Amino acid sequence: MTISTAPTRTPSVAGPRRHGAGFWVIGLTFLLLMAFSTVPTPLYPLYVVRDGYGPFTVTVIFAAYAVGVVASLFLVGHLSDRVGRRPLVLLAAVLEILAAVIFLVRDDLPGMLVARVVSGVGIGALTATATAYLAELDGARSRPAPARAAVVATVANLGGLGLGPVLSGLLAERSAHPLTTPYAVFAGVLVVLLVATLLVPETVLHRPGLRPYRPQRVAVGGELRGRFAAGGVGAFTAFAVFGLFSSVAASFVRDELGQSSLVVAGVVAATPFLAGAFGQSVAARVAPRAQLTAAGVLMVAGPAALFGGVVLASTWLFVAGGLLAGGGAGLLFRTALGRTAALVPPQERAEALALVFLVAYAGLVVPVLAVGVGLAYLPAPAVLGAFVVLVAVAGGWAAWAMRRG
Repeated sequence: MTISTAPTRTPSVAGPRRHGAGFWVIGLTFLLLMAFSTVPTPLYPLYVVRDGYGPFTVTVIFAAYAVGVVASLFLVGHLSDRVGRRPLVLLAAVLEILAAVIFLVRDDLPGMLVARVVSGVGIGALTATATAYLAELDGARSRPAPARAAVVATVANLGGLGLGPVLSGLLAERSAHPLTTPYAVFAGVLVVLLVATLLVPETVLHRPGLRPYRPQRVAVGGELRGRFAAGGVGAFTAFAVFGLFSSVAASFVRDELGQSSLVVAGVVAATPFLAGAFGQSVAARVAPRAQLTAAGVLMVAGPAALFGGVVLASTWLFVAGGLLAGGGAGLLFRTALGRTAALVPPQERAEALALVFLVAYAGLVVPVLAVGVGLAYLPAPAVLGAFVVLVAVAGGWAAWAMRRG
């Protein structure tokens, strides 16, 4: 789920073994940096109890992260083609460590907002860079396997987002200081990975000369806008599902399902990301039309199960809904990226993909903020019911329209 353009490169002077080891270092760093970005997810109910936040405030804290990601994607994320892959990965690691420190020393509302923005900026700098880095490191090995880099990048990206809440819930549940232990542990691990990344060979060795800086362009040709609409709606809807689970799912689990365990909250929040990562990896060998058919079915069945889980107070049904919806969202977003890349010529591809990400992150923010407002005035089943109907309709239509196109 990244934007990447290939720079001009020359063969690295480092040996294949260093590239092989570096591949796994970057894969692990990618995984755990993404995991750190979702560490706060199962902890939000604790902040609510301690500080009296309402559901809208929780969604605003989450939205601050998405704002940081969007800004970084278009201001920083593309710079690794000019300055190298390793500096951007190091920058991302430093920013995530800084976010952890802010959470540790300033966990009031202003501090949390700043920490989430900083974390988002780091992730925006990381995703495209790490994906390209993995492909290049694997290509320099004695036995490259292109599919390996793609699978590792997918697992690190969505799988990391799913792993974060699980690890956070486990660490917090077993600690006398649940609002500090997860951040402290991750900060220590990320420092180790930062040092390990310094030893990874750089793959961008022939860098263009200094040119005037410009942000990543965001555009799609006018004649393609109609055909882009289905992919845009699909990306928006997929990220709306991910946003719901990253922000308020833990509160649903605690307040509506009666589950006070932080581990359960973390596992529930992780389900759509893990399902999305698994679905994308498995679907790589499946025909695009079959993927869209499956995505359409899952985007209807998953939200329906989510709603049933809240109405019936069934944690297992809610988790099943998250798995189904997450799998459908992963397939929908993967297809939206692939369809957009196929529609435009190579020289316009990065700009068109940037637009997909802009629409996707709007889906990460706008519906979640709407849910937060709704929860302040309406019962949770009514709010979730409206959300799942809109997601099912939009996701089903997007899959159908892309399949026809």
